[in-house]
Amino acid sequence: HYTMLISEAVHIWREADGDYHIEWQVSHPDTEVTVEPLAADGDLQLHYRQQPGPGARLVGLPPDRRHFFRLRDQHGTEVLSTERRLGMAGAPNFRDFGGYPTRDGQRVKWGYLFRSGHLSTLSDQDVDLLASLQLDLIFDFRREEEQQGDLSRLPRQRQPRVVSLPIIPGSNSRFFEEAGAQASGPEAMFDFMLEINRDFAGPQAGTYSRMFSEILAAEDARFLVHCAAGKDRTGFAAAIILLALGVSVDVVMQDYLLTGRYFIPERELDRLTRKYQLEHLLADAILPMLEVHQDYLAIALQHIEDNYDSVDDYLEQALGVGPLELAELRRRYLE
Repeated sequence: HYTMLISEAVHIWREADGDYHIEWQVSHPDTEVTVEPLAADGDLQLHYRQQPGPGARLVGLPPDRRHFFRLRDQHGTEVLSTERRLGMAGAPNFRDFGGYPTRDGQRVKWGYLFRSGHLSTLSDQDVDLLASLQLDLIFDFRREEEQQGDLSRLPRQRQPRVVSLPIIPGSNSRFFEEAGAQASGPEAMFDFMLEINRDFAGPQAGTYSRMFSEILAAEDARFLVHCAAGKDRTGFAAAIILLALGVSVDVVMQDYLLTGRYFIPERELDRLTRKYQLEHLLADAILPMLEVHQDYLAIALQHIEDNYDSVDDYLEQALGVGPLELAELRRRYLE
């Protein structure tokens, strides 16, 4: 029994100040793991730790581009990985949803598929980092008034094409109209979130179908899917793209729940309370709207299971992504 570095359990993220955090899991506590940044320059400081689990912090890498890392254990197991969360000060939930293994042993490419919340508060450094990603398409799922009220900050050079795909239920506007008339508790908000997430797979399927059409119409496009928080409307978009590429439901759920690490509901409470005039509601009643729960994505997937023979059947019938389109997506985005 080797003491092994577990290749699927490497997680890297960047803070807004440029510090990198690298976490990994091993099959035995005696496993020694080294971290090596590729193409590294500058005055680097690498600090290893064992608590709360094995990991390292790296300081000193240039902030204007992405960095890859090689992790290696003493038995020769190697993992090449990059940051999942990109450390944008104005978009804390901006991340790459590539790098995941598929069920048939391939891997989703890094650097092509991104997900995020709104882009209206990006710093100048964030915009430079966004430019370095060379995006071709940005899908904006926010309502039109959200898009106009919180304008995205985008790079001036080689600007990506923005495709507006408003998804209305995900805005919670109807709930807020009802909530204004009566005080509602957390259970009502939680149930409402289940309802809108089920809608993504059902009544909103036409919008996600347009997303796939636009992706397929642009050759080898690098793209970003985003809404206001980057968790619900965006969460279903990223999930259905990963499922189309052959990633397992368990791994898709893992990516979905990562929002819980990077999107901090308490920080958003004041802004949303003012935006929707919810001062009369207790924070507890609003929190389920800002949280990410396994149940939210699960109910959308349950809708697919209840109404279609398989995910592939749903992709073809509801989203227009049949065998030919699936093969093309996998040719482009898997390695």
